Amino acid sequence: MSIKNVTRRGVIKTGAAAGAGLALPTYLSAASHTGFTNAPGNDKVTLGFNVPQTGAYADEGADELRAYELAVEHLNGGGDGGMLSTFSSQSLDGTGILGRKVEYVTGDTQTKSDAARASAKSMIEKDGAIMITGGSSSGVAVAVQGLCQEAGVIFMAGLTHSNDTTGKDKKANGFRHFFNGYMSAAALAPVLAKNYGNDRKAYHLTADYTWGWTQQESIAAATEALGWQTVNNVLTPLAATDFSSYIAPVLNSGADVLVLNHYGGNMVNSLTNAVQFGLREKMVENKQFEIVVPLYSRLMAKGAGANVKGIFGSTNWHWSLQDEGSKAFVKSFGTKYGFPPSQAAHTCYVQTLLYADAVQRGGSFNPCSVGEALEGFEFDGLGNGPTLYRAEDHQCFKDVLVVKGKENPTSEFDLLEIVEITPRAQVEYAPDHPMFAGGQLGSCNPGA
Repeated sequence: MSIKNVTRRGVIKTGAAAGAGLALPTYLSAASHTGFTNAPGNDKVTLGFNVPQTGAYADEGADELRAYELAVEHLNGGGDGGMLSTFSSQSLDGTGILGRKVEYVTGDTQTKSDAARASAKSMIEKDGAIMITGGSSSGVAVAVQGLCQEAGVIFMAGLTHSNDTTGKDKKANGFRHFFNGYMSAAALAPVLAKNYGNDRKAYHLTADYTWGWTQQESIAAATEALGWQTVNNVLTPLAATDFSSYIAPVLNSGADVLVLNHYGGNMVNSLTNAVQFGLREKMVENKQFEIVVPLYSRLMAKGAGANVKGIFGSTNWHWSLQDEGSKAFVKSFGTKYGFPPSQAAHTCYVQTLLYADAVQRGGSFNPCSVGEALEGFEFDGLGNGPTLYRAEDHQCFKDVLVVKGKENPTSEFDLLEIVEITPRAQVEYAPDHPMFAGGQLGSCNPGA
C-alpha cells in the first residue's frame, strides 16, 4: 500500500509540509512494525472471538459468533462483502488484513470474569491471537480488557454497556463501539417523561455487577432530574432465574414504575415474573403501573414474547434501520443465517471491521499503531450514522435508538419499533464527567 502522512482525524499532509522535519506518527514509523505480541507472518493473522456460549447471555453469544464468522468471510473476499462497500473508510478490499488471510479461534466466557480471562489468555498465548473481541457482560469486558492491556494486544469490546468500561476501568488497548448506561438514560428519560409524566415513583431491580450498578445510577439520575422519585433499588444476582421474591415487594412499595436493570435471560425472566404478578394491570393513585427496560435487544424481546408490548427501552442498533450500511448488513446476515441480526451481532461485526480498517490504514498490526488509527477516528456507513471514536477514553459516540415493544408484530423478529432516534449531541458528555471519573487511560502496551 502507498504510505501517506495521515493524522488521527484523516487529514492528509503532502509535499514539504509532510517531511520538513516533522516526526511521523507512531503507526507510520518503521519501528512500529516489529516487536509486539503475536506479530503475524506473511500469510495469515489470527483473531480471538471470546463470547458467552453458556450462561444467561448465551443467546447474544451465539449471534455474536455468527457475526464474527460473517465479518471474517467478508474480510477474506467471500459473500457479498456486506458493509465493506458502505464503510466510509474504503480501505478494506476483501484481501484479508494487510494481505494476510484472516483466521480465528473461539472461547467461552461463560459470562464469568475469571473464565473469560482464562479463555482470552489461552487464545493469546496458545493460539497466537493478535486481537481479542466479544462478550456480552460488562464484568467480562472489564476483566478481559485489563488482560489485553497486560498482554499487549488490542481488545475490541463486544456488548458492554457499563459506564465503567470506558470510565474508571478504561485502558489504552481497549476500544468500545457499543453505547453505555449514561447514553441510554440521556435518550430514554425524556421519552419516559413525555409518555408517563414527571410525577412518578420508580422501583429498580438491578443486576448486581458493574453494568447493573452504572445503568441504575444513570437512569435514576436522568429520571430524577425530570421529577421522578426513586423509591428503592434492589440488587439481584446474575445467576438468578426466578425473580418472584424480588417482584412481590414492589406491589406494596407505593411505586408506579418498575425499572428492570436486567439483560439477556435475566430480563426475560424478571419481566415474565412481573407480568405474572399482575403489575401491568395495577393502578397506583389513579396511575397505570408501567415497566421500563433501559437496555433492550431483539433477542430479549423474542424471549419475553408478548410481555414486551408497549414497554420502552433503548438499543444500540436495530435491523429495521434503512441506512445503506444497516441494509447491507441485514441482507448479508439474513442470507447466511435465515433471520435478522441482533444488536450484539451488529456491534461485533462492526468492531471486527473497525480493527481491520485501523490496521490497514496504519500499515501495521502493532497495537500502538491500531490505537493511533482509532483514536479520534470519525466514520460513517456502519449503521449508526456519523460516529466518533473519542481519543480521550476510546468510547464511540453516535445516535441512540429509543424503542418499545410492538403492539401488533408481524413476525417473531418484528417485536420492537423505533420511536425516536436520539441525536448524538444529546447523549455526549465530557471525558471527566463524574460518572466516568477515577480511571486513567494510560499508555498503549505493544507487549513483546
